[in-house]
Amino acid sequence: MQHNARAIVETLQAVVGKAAAHVQPVDEHQAVAYDVASMSSSVAAAVALLGHQAHARSRRVGAGGLGAGGLGPGDLDDDGAEDDLALLYAADVAAELAGRMTGREGLWGVDRTALDGMAAHVAAGRDPGLLERVAERVMATGEAGPRHLSDELQLVRTAFREFAADQIAPAAGRIHRDDEDIPDAIIDGLADMGCFGLSIPASYGGYAEGGADELLSMVVVTEELSRASLGAAGSLITRPEIIGAAIARGGTEEQKRRWLPAIASGERLCAVAVTEPDCGSDVAAITTSAVRDGEEWVLNGVKTWCTFAGRAHYLLVLARTDPDRTAAHRGLSLFVVEKPSFTGHTWHLTQEGGGSVEGRAIRTLGYRGMHSFEVGFGGWRVPAADLIGLDDGLGRGFYLQMRSFANARLQTAARAVGVMQSALELAVDYARQRPVFGRSLADYQLTRAKIARMAALIAACRAFTFAAARAVAAGDGDLEAAQVKQVACRAAEWVTREAQQLHGGYGYAEEYAVSRLFVDARVLSIFEGADEVLALRVIARRLAQP
Repeated sequence: MQHNARAIVETLQAVVGKAAAHVQPVDEHQAVAYDVASMSSSVAAAVALLGHQAHARSRRVGAGGLGAGGLGPGDLDDDGAEDDLALLYAADVAAELAGRMTGREGLWGVDRTALDGMAAHVAAGRDPGLLERVAERVMATGEAGPRHLSDELQLVRTAFREFAADQIAPAAGRIHRDDEDIPDAIIDGLADMGCFGLSIPASYGGYAEGGADELLSMVVVTEELSRASLGAAGSLITRPEIIGAAIARGGTEEQKRRWLPAIASGERLCAVAVTEPDCGSDVAAITTSAVRDGEEWVLNGVKTWCTFAGRAHYLLVLARTDPDRTAAHRGLSLFVVEKPSFTGHTWHLTQEGGGSVEGRAIRTLGYRGMHSFEVGFGGWRVPAADLIGLDDGLGRGFYLQMRSFANARLQTAARAVGVMQSALELAVDYARQRPVFGRSLADYQLTRAKIARMAALIAACRAFTFAAARAVAAGDGDLEAAQVKQVACRAAEWVTREAQQLHGGYGYAEEYAVSRLFVDARVLSIFEGADEVLALRVIARRLAQP
């Protein structure tokens, strides 16, 4: 089976590579470039799934069996299971690519026969018998496939899964339905477990010590928290990831020692204020201004979609410090704005001299608990010492922000995997229990086909998240972070939708958790880089580079 999957993937890589070079410049071929970039993300996930499996096998052999890199609870001691998943996923990607390319071969720059050589392999991967075999394994375990975690990561996963089951899951439905604040018990408990310092260097109070696998704990923890609730826990790490990365890369030594330990310990909670009402993904076009006045900067402007800005003690604010608008992204700088923590949906602060800042929570379809705020600054004074990098940080805000988003996109992919894993488990449990026309819902071939495809998507996205984490840790993972974010978030919409569909009418009821997963998943393709922006502005352009 593995040779079938590899044959498909190699053909897809060749097609996407040729097409990516052909559709340049991107802005003149957006419709096709979007399809090519999107398919590149799916193909990269297929490559990662094959690589994850091969890497795990080599580690098992090197370890003399189980142990480091071996099998953990819920893993299947069956390489055939992974071969099936890899083939199923590769075949589905091939079918999707064929659909996007058919009738546009000339625009893709490829011959109409480019995919003919893998027809037999694709047929094997789309055989209903294969899907039934995959579903049988998934129905028995509730797992998409082996995770291949080290002993250390397995301990991390177990600890956070238990905390999520005890503290997060029981409150998740109530927080969502009533749009409540996240309980202190969840935040304090995660702080005690070191959740907020997973990617902050150990020298500044965190737990990151460098190395190829330094981001894997963050990925594992994020998945487990998101499995319990995206809005109540899974996204709590994102803001420390963004602000921590910006400070670590651009801050002075004094600033790192002043801010990072407090973030890592959870003593100071964080939010990010970048997006504005009239410029979402076009970060370089922001208008919020920061004007120097002696030993202070004066902020004026409005930010929106500032998740957790009420509870946060630190706001990471991107502002225009160069009044010359032609400087565009080169005129932006980053500030850490300190404030008290507030509960609820509104807050307001004033300073002597008339400065003010206020927040108003935006009502959202899902992703509730952290609350996303519109934040307005009116003559708000910030000490000059709170400009990241001080004078050396002037004009570097855009670059620091974009670099820190690689961590955030990786973390968002892990969030998507956690949401999908939860949806899979709920779908399996419901299908086993639900009688339909005298048979269990799980006994129907179509149900099994859905379950199998869910599992293949999750396995591929999980493997790609691990691969992207290693690429980001190595310092050159911007492309992989964008690709895994794109493919995993898109997959989460489909997986939660199908899980909800399997629940029938009950899937539309708020009392069933699957309805929350469905509305939560919808936000994933929007924040931390909208799907279209990632495809056209990041992925397509990077693919064309030598």
